[in-house]
Amino acid sequence: MKFYNRNKELQLLHDWEELSAEAAQMTIVIGRRRVGKTTLIKKAFENKKMIYFFCTKKNEVLLCEEFVAIAKDILGTDILEYRNFRDLFRYLMRISTEQNFTLVIDEFQEFYYINPAIYSEMQNVWDEMKDHAKINLVLCGSIYSLMKRIFENSREPLFQRADHRIVLRPFTVDVIKDIIRDHFPSFTPEDLLAFYTVTGGVARYIELLIKSKAFTKEKILDTIFSENSFFLEEGKNVLIEEFGKDYTVYFSILSLIASSKTSRPEIEGELGVSVGPQLKTLEEDFNVITRTSPIFSKPNTRQIRYYIDDNFLNFWFRFIYKYRSAVEISNLGFIRQVVERDYNTYIGRILEKYFRDQLILSKEWSAIGSYWENGNKNEIDIVAVDEFNKRMVIGEVKHNPNEINLGTLEYKAKNIAASHKKYTIEYKGFSPDDM
Repeated sequence: MKFYNRNKELQLLHDWEELSAEAAQMTIVIGRRRVGKTTLIKKAFENKKMIYFFCTKKNEVLLCEEFVAIAKDILGTDILEYRNFRDLFRYLMRISTEQNFTLVIDEFQEFYYINPAIYSEMQNVWDEMKDHAKINLVLCGSIYSLMKRIFENSREPLFQRADHRIVLRPFTVDVIKDIIRDHFPSFTPEDLLAFYTVTGGVARYIELLIKSKAFTKEKILDTIFSENSFFLEEGKNVLIEEFGKDYTVYFSILSLIASSKTSRPEIEGELGVSVGPQLKTLEEDFNVITRTSPIFSKPNTRQIRYYIDDNFLNFWFRFIYKYRSAVEISNLGFIRQVVERDYNTYIGRILEKYFRDQLILSKEWSAIGSYWENGNKNEIDIVAVDEFNKRMVIGEVKHNPNEINLGTLEYKAKNIAASHKKYTIEYKGFSPDDM
């Protein structure tokens, strides 16, 4: 797959690399697995002197042997054997006083499992030598909770050491549309919706569907539910390290959220236990769920819903994890039938998310959200507010455009209109035809 978009991130990485010629720079790049962090970094520095280290769970001595060989090849100098990363890092910092280069350490959080003392050792070397070094240090990681702890916890040695930070997110809806147009020019809105529903803009998933020439709903589902499909274990592979030994509890909660049990009372009613701490952890530490409340509600509102923001993980928990017993006996046809049966209902919220993302990209709005009243009454899919120009779009999203009823929508929004009399309000329907 060719390189798409990421122009803003590329420019930032180029700018910071140029700064490193005068003074050492430390950048952290964070993003979920498969989102394209490594591809971005290699693209950014493809014509620069770059040493690229990839951390894997192996003995520190063996890892240093591998790193020394890589550094020797790039720097073109003889390097002594180093048996610990502290001494190798000190050597590279010293070399950078004589020549400017980029050092990338990918999957940086893996040092936590190899030798957690490496972080304090790096901090000591960095603080001691950075004023004279000309190194562009890029630290990349995909386990959100660990990267957050390493750099944002005040008790950790690398707290506040990074000069720059990039959080790499999946491709936006306009880029997803460009990608499918490049590879399948005859795509329909339904094709785009299915492509977005499953990939959510995650680069690796898009690449796999392109390789399989899977651009329609039928072919996408064929790819996902084929024997030995990459996608069947992917949700577990992405999250198991993040969650650790408690993963079954978190997986149960996520499966319920993906199945439309989105409030804490609903989740606790299904599981029979309190899940407040787990919901807080999933939101704040793991960044897997999003807590939402009605737009215009007060900060202390109890009308809270939780959603999985990642499209693929939502799909995986709704259909694959939920029916994992069918996966274990290789009855993938059964799950495929369930998806076909529930698809039109399932994509309702995905379609809402698509249009919210589209409105976000327009940069016209000061707030975008959904609306509902006590008892889940008068639910409205989209409310976009332009506080500066006193205007508002109130939207209803339907898979079938014939089901859009603007009169009913206006009635449900009567309390919003009454409390925003100075606003110009547009009532609008959204369907796949508007994608």
